[in-house]
Formats: sequence, structure tokens, C-alpha cells
Amino acid sequence: MPEKDIYPVFHKLLGRSDREALLKQKGIVIWMTGLSASGKTTLAIGLEKALYEKGLLCYVLDGDNVRTGINNNLSFSEDDRKENIRRVAEVSKLFVQCGIITINSFVSPTEDIRKLAKSIIGENDFKLVYVNTPIEVCEKRDTKGLYAKARRGEIKDFTGVNAPFEEPVKPDLEIKTDQHSFEENLKLLVDFVLPKVQV
Repeated sequence: MPEKDIYPVFHKLLGRSDREALLKQKGIVIWMTGLSASGKTTLAIGLEKALYEKGLLCYVLDGDNVRTGINNNLSFSEDDRKENIRRVAEVSKLFVQCGIITINSFVSPTEDIRKLAKSIIGENDFKLVYVNTPIEVCEKRDTKGLYAKARRGEIKDFTGVNAPFEEPVKPDLEIKTDQHSFEENLKLLVDFVLPKVQV
């Protein structure tokens, strides 16, 4: 459809503050980055449950639920990875406007790709959590066997093996999963998020 035929109706919709008042919470995106098998999704699920128990509405987005639906036409090429993150960021922005706490678990391996997500979502609504786990630990945890396949050359451009992972320069929170228990890491994450979403 030509752009001239698009007529935005945002000014007619309820405002974000109306929805946040209804939900009694603030919308935000918790963007969790780290290597595959670093523990991102496990922590994201734990955070969702912990916040739900406090009466807060959350939703977890990760590679499994977006690549089987909205992004099922994308490969793992550099361009498609960027498009994957762009779409996720746009969906996350809509969720935030609804007042929903959105917990995203994506490798998002470069500073540029994370900056793209932040620019779409908005600086005030984007909190970057770096799940920092040594690759040796990730490989031991890898129940899907992806690292082994990558090292045998069966998977190309696999982050950490034959594609780079750029550590975040200034994450809002860093969690070193190999140094603390899951319960300790989850408490750190919950304590970080709660003040940002409570009204």
C-alpha cells in the first residue's frame, strides 16, 4: 500500500498512561543479551513468574516464539538477524505502549543491533541486561547441541564459535551466571526491575 494511503489514528487511541493506570504498573522492555545457552531465557521465565506473583502483567519474547510466528520467514544471515531484532523491537514498543512489562531474550550479538533496538523502543523504556556466561559454561549447558554442530561446521555464523559476540559496553545490569546460583541471579534481576515498573 502506498504510504500516502496510510492515515495514523494514534491520536484517537487511549494513551499509554490510561493503560498503565488500569494495570497499575509501568511498561518497560527488559532486553536480555548473551550467548546461546547463557541462561537468558531461564532467567526471563523466572522473572516473568516472580512479577506475575506480584500482580504484574509481563510477556516473554525469545527466538523460539518469534521465529515460529512473526519472523518465520527469516534466516540467520546478518541482514535477517538485523530484521529479526527490528521486528522484535517494534512489537516490544507496542507492548510497552500497552503498559506491559516485556522481557526479551535474544543473543543480539553486536552493539549496533542492540542500539537499533534501543532507538526503536526508546531510551527510557529500554533496559539492557547482559547475561554474562563464559562460552565454556554455555557449551556444557547446551542441551540442543548447537555448539557441537557449529564446531563441526554444520552451523554457519553461530555466535561465539564462528561469528562474533560483542560484549555490551554499558549494560544496565550484568549477571554472571557462573558465579552465583540461579536463585541469587533471579533475585538480582527482580530487585533491578521492580522499582522501574511499580507505580
